[in-house]
Amino acid sequence: MISTKNNMKTENKLKSIKRLLLLTLPYKKKIFLSIICVLLVNSAELLKPYILKVSIDDFLVGRKVQTGFHSITSMGILYFIVVALGGFFSISEANLINSAAQSIMKNLRGSVFKTIQLLPLSYLDKTSSGSLITRATNDVEALSEMYTDVIISLFQDIFLLIGIIYAMLSLNIKLSLVSFSVIPVMFILIFSLKTKIKRNFKRMKSLIGKINGFMAESLSGMKLIQIFTAEKEKRIEFKALNNEYFNATLFQVRLNSILRPASNIFQNLSIALLLWYSVDKIANHTLQIGVLYAFTSYIRQFFDPISDLADNYTTIQSALVSADRIFELLDKKNILENLDAGIPIKKLNGTVEFKNVWFSYDNKNFILKDLNFKIDKGETAAFVGETGAGKTTIISLISGFYKVQKGEILIDGININSIRPSDLRKNVAVVLQDVFLFSGNIKDNITLNDKISDTLINSAIESSMAKNFIEKMPRKLDEPVMERGKTFSAGQKQLLSFARAIAHDPSIFVLDEATANIDTHTEKLIQKAIENITRDKTTFIIAHRLSTIRNADKILVIKNGELSEIGTHDELMKKGGYYKTLVEEGKN
Repeated sequence: MISTKNNMKTENKLKSIKRLLLLTLPYKKKIFLSIICVLLVNSAELLKPYILKVSIDDFLVGRKVQTGFHSITSMGILYFIVVALGGFFSISEANLINSAAQSIMKNLRGSVFKTIQLLPLSYLDKTSSGSLITRATNDVEALSEMYTDVIISLFQDIFLLIGIIYAMLSLNIKLSLVSFSVIPVMFILIFSLKTKIKRNFKRMKSLIGKINGFMAESLSGMKLIQIFTAEKEKRIEFKALNNEYFNATLFQVRLNSILRPASNIFQNLSIALLLWYSVDKIANHTLQIGVLYAFTSYIRQFFDPISDLADNYTTIQSALVSADRIFELLDKKNILENLDAGIPIKKLNGTVEFKNVWFSYDNKNFILKDLNFKIDKGETAAFVGETGAGKTTIISLISGFYKVQKGEILIDGININSIRPSDLRKNVAVVLQDVFLFSGNIKDNITLNDKISDTLINSAIESSMAKNFIEKMPRKLDEPVMERGKTFSAGQKQLLSFARAIAHDPSIFVLDEATANIDTHTEKLIQKAIENITRDKTTFIIAHRLSTIRNADKILVIKNGELSEIGTHDELMKKGGYYKTLVEEGKN
């Protein structure tokens, strides 16, 4: 069983590595050129000790005659040229690989954001925003570090090690074996730490996701925190999360701190063994000093890549954990919304019918039960009922955010699941109680960057009754909007949301508690805006205020997910049923 799990982990790791490498294919020319540069840099690194070995044995110790190219001066010039070329190709390699890596990250970040946009609400309802933010930021950054600092470095280190081993064996096989004698012990140490390192990286990624989520939630709810003086409690919550992440990070630092010092210890141990073995050989002139010097240089060069591999191992483990998390998100293609799938309908008439509709968020507890009603084009329908009766759920279903378990929802006689989602949502405009404004300006928040003419925008702000307060702004439609519209009142934001809905010219308007949390003056403006909106448009209204719903063509009374009553205000009051009870109790 354990063997099977390990095989699956290894298989998943290899798949992740393969997918990471496939991302480099569009930039194979740059990567190929960077590999050529790496080989040239390695060649320069391998030549430097050999040039010094020749200089020592032939001219400093051997006192050979210097003629032409074979001179100490020529060796010095050659050494300088090799160093200069090595530096030039090293810079070129860094620029090439970084350019390719940043392009890969840009595309990957775009893919993650696009995937998040297409995730259904049913998935987003159950997923922490912090987790998604972490994948789009921290996890992508971890991959960026791997591409820029690890892949080419790994390639460079491996080829440098091969070159050093070849050079050492060519110079002296016995000295090579003495030098390499400590390596098996070092690799045992490195790989004994790998399981702990990877497990801890997973824990760190999870914790940073929780911290991001907590920060985002706290910033969004800061006003509420301050109102209820809950700063201390939130600090305690954050401190617990922060301490947990601190401990995980500290443990990681301790693991990493073992690797490079251990490499330095083994490097010095190898040099010590080499000197111990060579002292007699030099004394009886069976070993040249230049060869020994070259070997000590090669050992230092050899253990530098070993140290890099140890450091890169932790980076690779972090990147593979991040890759798994990113690919897990990108692989949710089977649940992503395809906005272009279905029957293309540019303009809907707006007749909406629910036929035997049953709906549950968890496939167990039904919120809506056998719901049946029909709202014709141009009619205004109001939904009333106690909190939790299912009113907002009905609105979400009309927008196509969820799919029903039983029955069907028809618009113009067509099943809503058959209509292309992009066309459906262009024809359904929703005005919510909690208005969301994006950073930018007023115009951008009305158009949402769609191509809407200035004439239509001006008509929308006039019909929504937003023109008066916009005209008083110093920069009119270009007035800056801060994050979530913090500098606007609740009423102003609500009027802007009406303008946004009107500007997109939908066939169906949905007003979900759009008159809540506003003052009397703004309510009158919104009532006028609703009158302007509902002309010749199918309109669905959820509201607790009687003034908002009493003029509706149909009032649908929802009780425990079922349609209890339907009719006009007067008809339902005369009937003396559940609706009248709600009105008299002041719940609507």
